[in-house]
Amino acid sequence: MNIRRFEQQDAEAVSALVIKTIRISNVKDYPAELMEEVVKSQQPENILERAGWTHMYVVEDDGMIIGVGAIGPYWGKEDESSLFTIFVLPEYQGKGVGRLIMETLEKDEFFLRAKRIEIPSSITGCQFYRHFGYDYKDGIAEVDDEHVYRLEKFRGHM
Repeated sequence: MNIRRFEQQDAEAVSALVIKTIRISNVKDYPAELMEEVVKSQQPENILERAGWTHMYVVEDDGMIIGVGAIGPYWGKEDESSLFTIFVLPEYQGKGVGRLIMETLEKDEFFLRAKRIEIPSSITGCQFYRHFGYDYKDGIAEVDDEHVYRLEKFRGHM
């Protein structure tokens, strides 16, 4: 297994990975109709657009992309960042791929320059991120109108 920065030619594979994961893993926590709406925003062109303003990483196993994660500025701020698009193929979940992605993102310059890092977390991923020290933003432990938990971590409190 190795992790590297996303390249443009990865967009199709990353899109397919995210969509497969949404349809298998996230659908356990959300209505299928809602997940199909999310799928529409995870097409190759959406992945390329997101990769344009974030640092996106992919995890490969024998040349196949099995995981993805990105970090970028939080609404353009210099001292706040956000994690995005963290997905691991269902058959590779629980094997350290997510941990490798999180450890890589937490060494990235967008993480290191930030005082605060936010994650718009799915219900599916919430406990995984809490394991890495992210907590509910403003103590609000419920999903918002975008169907995500807002989690955050402050650097210097770690």
